[in-house]
Amino acid sequence: MDSDNKHCLPFIHADYALHVPDQHSDDHVSSKMVVLRNLALKKVPLYVRTYASSATFQTLPYKLHKLDAAPELEITVSRDEGLEYYRQMQLIRQLENIAGNLYRQQAIRGFCHLSTGQEACAVGVRASMTAEDAAITSYRCHGWTLLCGSTPEAVIGELVGKISGNVYGKGGSMHMYEKNFFGGNGIVGAQISLGAGVALAYKYNKQPNVCFTIYGDGAANQGQFFECTNMAALWKLPCVFVCENNGYGMGTSVDRASADKNFYKRGDFVPGIWVDAMDVISVKEAARFAKDYCIAGNGPIVLELATYRFVGHSVSDAGTSYRTREELTSARKTKDPIHNFRDRLIAAHLAKESDFGDIDKEVKKTLSNAVETAMASSVLPPEALYADLYANTEPQRIRGCTADEIVVQPHVSTDEIISKMTN
Repeated sequence: MDSDNKHCLPFIHADYALHVPDQHSDDHVSSKMVVLRNLALKKVPLYVRTYASSATFQTLPYKLHKLDAAPELEITVSRDEGLEYYRQMQLIRQLENIAGNLYRQQAIRGFCHLSTGQEACAVGVRASMTAEDAAITSYRCHGWTLLCGSTPEAVIGELVGKISGNVYGKGGSMHMYEKNFFGGNGIVGAQISLGAGVALAYKYNKQPNVCFTIYGDGAANQGQFFECTNMAALWKLPCVFVCENNGYGMGTSVDRASADKNFYKRGDFVPGIWVDAMDVISVKEAARFAKDYCIAGNGPIVLELATYRFVGHSVSDAGTSYRTREELTSARKTKDPIHNFRDRLIAAHLAKESDFGDIDKEVKKTLSNAVETAMASSVLPPEALYADLYANTEPQRIRGCTADEIVVQPHVSTDEIISKMTN
């Protein structure tokens, strides 16, 4: 039996069958076996496909702080949802691999921070959000930019500084944006205050939405976190503070940097939840619970997403000077959120190996085309440096490279420049 059929049950009868696709379903998912006795055609051994349309998965227990209720431990996932989560995680993983290669080829300049190993964090949280919910994160933002509506062409274009980029090549690796996605922030912890402000705007405008404010374990020790949780609790802001704890702040382990490693308790008077963030389903359920908690008017909540970074802090960091190769190898073998999720979908009979092969081929082709498009794109002219400084204003007088150099904005927006270039 081939790998595609290894989850099909053999039919131990002397009957034979003709495989007839179900008119309401994908031939790869389900089929009807019409049993024909004494069939004059070439006999084909009968097998029965057992792929389900949905399955229920068990998560690791959550740890709670100042909460009486908890997210569900058993979550039902449809086949379509499962394959989409896999596709999104694989798209992020492979894009990050390409980014690392482009950086080493010096096609990407400046900083470049990859999220390899942490894909379930972004995919799981995003799966719980609506289009009007907001998110803001750190400089490890490539995957989030994709999930919030950008294209691989735009993300890679931004990484290599081209006009086809997410913000026309002006932001680079750490500064990408989409509607209700507020970046990509290069200063450690800066997004915590901004995310609380977005949540304040939601409350002020009486919108039933939340802001997922995402930061790392290194930023969790900063004063602005405690200031913002205090204000958010006082004003009952719909803010989900999400700490992605990958075990290391740059090259410093949490054991050496944090006196209290229970980041889900760091809000003190703000409730919190510890989540196994190597499991995309667990992350989605915890984010759903947190969102519902905030929208109900309870104020903020903290999620600690326990994850692991398979690469260095940035591409220039090999990631092995502060942890052993054995630790990295073990993590890749046992904790990979993509490989483990694929195996769970197969075991639950929601998919087969060839489904993932098809997705992998599609992702590879998509990213190959994106790289080709990005590298063929041009760069903005120098006058674009003066554009996009303010919204809805007349051309402003802008200081140039020196205090004596004053320039009146040639163009208020980059869109004006692009329009001029294409006409």
